Amino acid sequence: MPPIQDHPLRYQLANELHARPFPSLKAPCRAVYLAIKKAQDASSRDRAKDLAHLIALLDRYGTQHPQPGATHFTAAIGQHVLKWEQHTEFVSYTVFLAGLGERPFDPADFDVFPDDWLESAPGVRVTSAMIRICERADHDADVNLLANAWLVTESMAVSSVLDDAMIVAGDFRIDQGGHLRFAVFPRRGVGERRVGRVVQRLCEIETYKAMSMLGFTRVRAIAGRMTEIDEELTRLMTAMTHGDAPEEETLTALLRVSSELETLSAQTAFRLSATEAYEALVTQRIAVLREERCGGRQTFREFMARRFDPAMRTVKSAEKRLESMSARAVRAGDLLRTRVEVKRSAQNQDLLESMNHRADLQLRLQHTVEGLSVVAISYYAVSLVGYLLYPLADVIGMSKGMLTALAVPPVVLAVWLGLRRIRSAVEKDGHQPR
Repeated sequence: MPPIQDHPLRYQLANELHARPFPSLKAPCRAVYLAIKKAQDASSRDRAKDLAHLIALLDRYGTQHPQPGATHFTAAIGQHVLKWEQHTEFVSYTVFLAGLGERPFDPADFDVFPDDWLESAPGVRVTSAMIRICERADHDADVNLLANAWLVTESMAVSSVLDDAMIVAGDFRIDQGGHLRFAVFPRRGVGERRVGRVVQRLCEIETYKAMSMLGFTRVRAIAGRMTEIDEELTRLMTAMTHGDAPEEETLTALLRVSSELETLSAQTAFRLSATEAYEALVTQRIAVLREERCGGRQTFREFMARRFDPAMRTVKSAEKRLESMSARAVRAGDLLRTRVEVKRSAQNQDLLESMNHRADLQLRLQHTVEGLSVVAISYYAVSLVGYLLYPLADVIGMSKGMLTALAVPPVVLAVWLGLRRIRSAVEKDGHQPR
């Protein structure tokens, strides 16, 4: 095959598909999980601070550092294994511990993260979880008994996953230590990577669920103001319909409402779109588990349908409501602007008619003034002509009065023609394009 130039990103894009390998876990073992999000609502994190925080933890255990610009990293920290991943909005730490410990879900397992290191985290905890992985008993009833002893029965979800290869259980409640609890019971002989995939999926389901709920809290925070804006918009549209208020005042109020709606849309756009993406990830992660009912308990899908999906529908409803209100405000503003423009056009038409009437009156007055001007100019012109003709009166034997009388018609005619010619020249010059 002849040589061909590769795209500069070819290998980078191909390696991205394999950038976050699943852990390999051998039962029995434990895992502690921590997800940290930036405190303020932002579209991205300070990646340099995240990496520096990871290195600070690695230095506690004398572990090698990741490559500069790394977004994922796996290494041994003491007797445990750390998996670190950096995402758009959050960064996650998962530590895998061998064995089951002295007691189930022991809060002391979380001591793998030093207290002062946690206090210096560049953000806040969005979720944390403790996962217990132990071999599945011969009878599912024994698994249910264990799950009941560890989890809150009321909200517990238990499922047989991956063609009955494992049973997973969780209650999505925060225990006294501040963590969620999940239990995984793989059958004997199930591959270590398969167990690791399920544990990874559980961590992802919990994290994406928590990130999705941020959108729900954001919508709930602005729900009251949205209702007030909706009522104000309805009042303005009613006033516009009945004509109870001046159009200019109503238009100003509509523009103010539209501006506030656009501000709300801009402030919530990222969070609402992120919520939609996280919800899709939760649904997809649950789907790949291929759940089956176990021991008559609700599955993870059923738990989400009952508790999680209504919150997501609320977010979608609020987003659609916000879009609808913005569209209504824009349409109302357009209609009112059209009404104002039509009214102004009518006023302009009346003004033009009034100006035409005044122009007609001015033209008539001008004609009257021109007539008076002809008389006045003719009077002075006849006087001047008379002075010129008086010396001829004795020569031709005609009185001065007769000469003046004979000079009046041609002088008046000449003055009238002169003024007419001047007016025609002025009007012609006024109609020429500039």
